Amino acid sequence: MAKKVYTDYFFDEPAYNTHDGGYIPLITPKVEPQPLAIPPLLKPDRQTATSDYYTVTAQESTTHFLPGQPTKTWGYNASFLGQTIVFREGKQTHIDLKNDLPELTTFHWHGLNVPGPITDGGCHAPVYPGETNHIDFKVQQPAATLWLHAHPCPSTATQVWKGLATMVIVQDAVEAKLPLPRNYGVDDIPMVLQDREFHADNQFDYRADYDPDGVQGHTALVNGTVNPYFDVTTQRVRLRILNGSNRREWRLHFNDDLAFAQVASDGGILPAPVYMTKVMVTCAERDEIVVDFGKYHVGDVVTLMTDETALCQFRIKDFVPDDTKLPEHLVDILDEAPTPDVPVRKITMDGMDDEVALNGKKFDMQRIDARQRVNDVVIWEIRNTNSCKNGMVHPFHVHGTQFTVLSRDGGPVYPNEHGLKDTVGVNPGETVRIKVKFALTGVYMYHCHIIEHEDGGMMAQIESYDPAHPQTYHLMDMETLRNAFAKEQGVKPEDVWMPGC
Repeated sequence: MAKKVYTDYFFDEPAYNTHDGGYIPLITPKVEPQPLAIPPLLKPDRQTATSDYYTVTAQESTTHFLPGQPTKTWGYNASFLGQTIVFREGKQTHIDLKNDLPELTTFHWHGLNVPGPITDGGCHAPVYPGETNHIDFKVQQPAATLWLHAHPCPSTATQVWKGLATMVIVQDAVEAKLPLPRNYGVDDIPMVLQDREFHADNQFDYRADYDPDGVQGHTALVNGTVNPYFDVTTQRVRLRILNGSNRREWRLHFNDDLAFAQVASDGGILPAPVYMTKVMVTCAERDEIVVDFGKYHVGDVVTLMTDETALCQFRIKDFVPDDTKLPEHLVDILDEAPTPDVPVRKITMDGMDDEVALNGKKFDMQRIDARQRVNDVVIWEIRNTNSCKNGMVHPFHVHGTQFTVLSRDGGPVYPNEHGLKDTVGVNPGETVRIKVKFALTGVYMYHCHIIEHEDGGMMAQIESYDPAHPQTYHLMDMETLRNAFAKEQGVKPEDVWMPGC
């Protein structure tokens, strides 16, 4: 029986970012192709049978993107982006979070199910310059591609733009038994997709590029590489795609419409492979695809595109034929019934530009907007109130959990949305229902992941609580953050530039 191959992007075309008034088109840079940078794996400080110990350092450096002057950048244990961090399911994990930057930052584990708000690393967990914070947690979730990024509201966007984002991989015994490529850097390839604008002497200037609807740049970067190529030395290649952009959507396809299999989304492996020639990845989403290059010959070049722009060349080298086939079923995903007598939680994603909000309110760090009992399974109804005519897709993200997508406007979800997710794109005028469960207690944020929108107030907070063990949380406030930034920058608090505020 022939496999169904999907050939569209699913999302509503009038809402693509190409229709934004402030859209910045990608321009192919006039530089020679460069080998795709493969971030090294972060080595643990030490390991035992039950525990892993790491040090993650946020640092400033310089990076050569273009000919001429190097660009001033930030990264995690690296000059830009970071070293890939591997966690193992079931292990106790201990991390020193070291800040070698000239200003405070936070370390947010996007997609990782850990306690909030401190371990989760949102705005309530600042690490000040020259200081080191320590966190401990047990990895308790399926194998997945996650990521780490800065989240110091309202300076998340500018810190990510400077480079504070890196891939995180969770491994488990279930994924290890599947016939998937997993030789990191050879046939299991991280692909962090971003765009940047380069100013005089190849420098970033976030303030000059600022757009409240999301900052974009003319130059595409893949793992921080401009105009990359990858040498294909195995027939089957797994691409771990992360949209690490502030605003840009990526509509991916190969130049010859080569079909591929999506095998995982944000929270891990899908129940079954989804075969497609195109996939659209909204901000913060992750898609893992397996590409079979078996029909090509040595010397052939296959190019991954976004819209009409080339992103990465895949140069075919000699490889051993591989007849491995993906099974029709990959993993089982637990389908828990909603907790009885708990009402549907209704959330509206409102506005554009400086007027963005959730449920008509701007974010307040001191305000708990909702409460949900730990281990309750609750349906959330997310509505994008933007106009269908001139609105935009808002990617909705929840900290501290992986959810399942139930419906789009009462109808079916997209074919590649049957797995666990922490981010879902919602079209203008559309209502998406998701099923949310928090396994741990804490205060967690939920927000649009166009980063300038979250910085601009399109964010709220929920407490996952245990009625038998009530907790009190010390929540950060804007005055404290503003005073800290002022001290670090040597200016008066009122002179601190905080985009979105």
